[in-house]
Amino acid sequence: MEALPDVAVLATRLKNTLIQYHNLEDEKWRVAKKTKEVTIWRKPSEEFNGYLFKAQGVIDDVANSVIDHIRPGPCRLDWDSLMASLDILEHFEENCCVMRYTTAGQLWNIISPREFVDFSYTVDYKEGLLSCGISLDWSEKRSEFVRGYNHPCGWFCVPLKESPGRSLLTGYIQTELRGMIPQSAVDTAMASTLINFYGDLQRALKKA
Repeated sequence: MEALPDVAVLATRLKNTLIQYHNLEDEKWRVAKKTKEVTIWRKPSEEFNGYLFKAQGVIDDVANSVIDHIRPGPCRLDWDSLMASLDILEHFEENCCVMRYTTAGQLWNIISPREFVDFSYTVDYKEGLLSCGISLDWSEKRSEFVRGYNHPCGWFCVPLKESPGRSLLTGYIQTELRGMIPQSAVDTAMASTLINFYGDLQRALKKA
């Protein structure tokens, strides 16, 4: 087992960072892409030389079910087309773990497969849930993958007041793919990737 930072401290710091993003004023964000169902905004990240993306859309299901499909676990692999494998490396409590996941090659393999090792934490937020994560500097590496890095990211899911069986899902993502790919190419692809994420998630929930 690798030496981890204090889990409670890391979880609290991560949650507070995500709430800080969630409370940013609207004028800080610029629209990157919009469809009828989903809007994607972005702003320069304070963590690295790339963008922090914000995604928001309504999902036709209750918050618990939505987050169960997003958080680390077997549900995620069933529907997330970007994810090729997912393993839980350390389990602390029901809502807290270290996971390793790999992504398939993208853009006709211009972006080669990536591996991430993330600390993941799910906690109550208002009437719904927040599932958040951050990459760890995990020493064990596999040569066939480039190790990517997720700066603080997460998903807030709360019931719609006027329709409690539906949920407002808001995500914050800032991914550094590393390797040879320029960050600008990642940023260009990210908005479309996030819109597809909502569509895939909604289809999976309808089947569930």
